[in-house]
Amino acid sequence: MNTAKERSIVTDLALAPEGHLKIDWVQAHMPVLNRIRAQFEKEQPFKGLKVAISLHLEAKTAYLAKVIQAGGAEVAITGSNPLSTQDDVCAALVEDGITVFAKYNPEPKEYKDLMVKTLETKPDLIIDDGGDLVSILHSERQDLLAQVRGGAEETTTGILRLKAMEKEGQLKFPMVAVNDAFCKYLFDNRYGTGQSVWDGINRTTNLVVAGKTVVVAGYGWCGKGVAMRAKGLGANVVVVEVDAIKAVEAYMDGFAVMPMIEAAKVGDFFVTVTGNKDIIRGEHYKVMKDGAILSNAGHFDVEVNKPELEALSVSKRTVRRNIEEYKLADGRKFYILAEGRLVNLAAGDGHPAEIMDMTFALQAMSLKYVNDQYESIGAQVVNVPYELDEQVARFKLESLGFSIDTLSAEQKEYLESWQEH
Repeated sequence: MNTAKERSIVTDLALAPEGHLKIDWVQAHMPVLNRIRAQFEKEQPFKGLKVAISLHLEAKTAYLAKVIQAGGAEVAITGSNPLSTQDDVCAALVEDGITVFAKYNPEPKEYKDLMVKTLETKPDLIIDDGGDLVSILHSERQDLLAQVRGGAEETTTGILRLKAMEKEGQLKFPMVAVNDAFCKYLFDNRYGTGQSVWDGINRTTNLVVAGKTVVVAGYGWCGKGVAMRAKGLGANVVVVEVDAIKAVEAYMDGFAVMPMIEAAKVGDFFVTVTGNKDIIRGEHYKVMKDGAILSNAGHFDVEVNKPELEALSVSKRTVRRNIEEYKLADGRKFYILAEGRLVNLAAGDGHPAEIMDMTFALQAMSLKYVNDQYESIGAQVVNVPYELDEQVARFKLESLGFSIDTLSAEQKEYLESWQEH
């Protein structure tokens, strides 16, 4: 099998026209990535190399794959969540010569098999989301490790997993922590998550947010964005934290702060965004109000404990697309959105294109960086070089038609001196 069409596993290639329209739309709103694509087409930094990508497979991700392909790479791509894959986008990518192993809502075993097939293309470089490709390479498919030069990681969860591997001496190649770059977490995590989470919740529930109590678990950059947008929609916001510094910050930002056992009593909407498990669990269900709506924006569907809710329930049914109703013996009903998976992607289209423009520009530039420097970097997790981070910001400003000041030689000297003050 020599062509992407012959190799790929997708739902329906006839869906490609709609997928092309989606990709064309985001491309028109991603000027930074367009600029990088032009550079890649000229320089061919990935010529002769294979790249495997695992990200939420929707239009913006598809365009990143096409940018990597434009740099000379042979690209294979899979999803990073069963419910965020868009079948029409997959079909369009296959038509564009990219190998795709992805379907919307496959069975758990098939979902895992599609990831493995992506790795069986024997990539030289990877782009990962949540550390799933890296985990499979280091556990089940070590036979594919030797060829991998390195890669880039998209998420907080993935970086936590990578650093744990590095600490134990298990990581076998360099990974760039894209999530820790300024142009990622300041904009993607905060503004992207903030907007897309509420897009997913609102389009799914069709309920008003104003006047209701929203409980946000976790006040990292993603949690800040979710809380900020909830406030903008007119909600009363409660923040749940385990970090005292972040809790004070939430208080200073104008939000109530309390433990989950107390927040559970007053919340109408719940959004978990911690990267940890069992944030909402059995003891909390016992005190929740009838009609509470539970959602998650963390990578894995473990933040809202579904098994414990099912154990307390006498019935479960789907009442609307992406809404499952759990009825307790006392008559209270709770609703989980998108199976407790990332609500912004499983029940929406993810972050706005202009936001992902910066993030995916960082991914593309970081992949080139790790390919150029993998031998000197070694098997460790490294940050995106500040120069690349700043370059993305400058490209973004230029695309907006903005310019900024620069320091004079005298000003630079003043800042670097301890004698002139």
